[in-house]
Amino acid sequence: MNEFVKAAYRDAAANSGGRLYPLPRASLLKSDFSKVFSTHLGHLIGGGRFEAEGLLVTGQSGSGKTTEIRSLIARFNASEAELPNGAHARFAECVLKGIGSWKDLGRSTAQAVGFPIGEKARLTQSEIWDIVVREAKLAGTIGIHFDEAQHIFREKKSADCLAVLDSFKTLMKSHDWPLMLIFSGVPELEGYMKAEPQLHRLLHRVQFNDVSLPDDYKTVHEIVGSYAVRSGVEVDADLMTQDFLDRLVAAGAYRWGVLIDITKRAIAAAQDEGAERLIRDHFTDWWVSKTKTARVATPFTHSDFRSMYRKDHLFLKALDS
Repeated sequence: MNEFVKAAYRDAAANSGGRLYPLPRASLLKSDFSKVFSTHLGHLIGGGRFEAEGLLVTGQSGSGKTTEIRSLIARFNASEAELPNGAHARFAECVLKGIGSWKDLGRSTAQAVGFPIGEKARLTQSEIWDIVVREAKLAGTIGIHFDEAQHIFREKKSADCLAVLDSFKTLMKSHDWPLMLIFSGVPELEGYMKAEPQLHRLLHRVQFNDVSLPDDYKTVHEIVGSYAVRSGVEVDADLMTQDFLDRLVAAGAYRWGVLIDITKRAIAAAQDEGAERLIRDHFTDWWVSKTKTARVATPFTHSDFRSMYRKDHLFLKALDS
């Protein structure tokens, strides 16, 4: 065995890493996507000019947006939906974190559709988008998911933001091959998109809400149980109490994606020590390892965890923030 491989953590990640708990939002996302794609397909069959529509998916960091969207796109691409020209429709993905200028955006988008553009290429903005549309059409790419989309707008002048929005609008309104676009990011992204009304009106909005108690107690309970069973460990009765579920939700800052990740990490900690039963200490152990917080001050141990761990400070005690 390699000295750097912890078998329990490797196996836990392999066993549960690709498994998504079926939250209701996944069905809503799929429904909206299917409506937009079906309309898009109908326009392609009809043969006339049209404007593509898209999705604007927002939620707090750690809410699970990227995971849900990537799962949806993977299933869509695997479904091999047929286009009028006989090609199989597919969606591309482009991460905008770290993207600065319109040229960076253009190169990253071209890369996403399978046509790398060198940094020294002397191309105008219009020429780059023409390449994107051309290569997307040749590949049967009917849309692009732009993840972390808020990053390209932050700390930019209004004129620069409008130039980026105009680029997105150009892709959706292309006369030759309109592209469905999915934008995902934190709630502030909605404000940026509203600055270009023509683009904003083409987008169907999908909001990934936080955990809401007491309504979501049953779902949180099922998440802990289902991931544990999947991993072959029993669940201690203590983890099914309201006290523990409140603490787990607070630890995850009320965000579904973080809550699920904490649960999977605690299960890995249990398996690493060879435990057959998942207990509260495994959640505490992982939290201490992650944050270097004193054991008595974790959300799973402190009596005043609600005020100490706030929704807007993920992994931080209020005293540290």
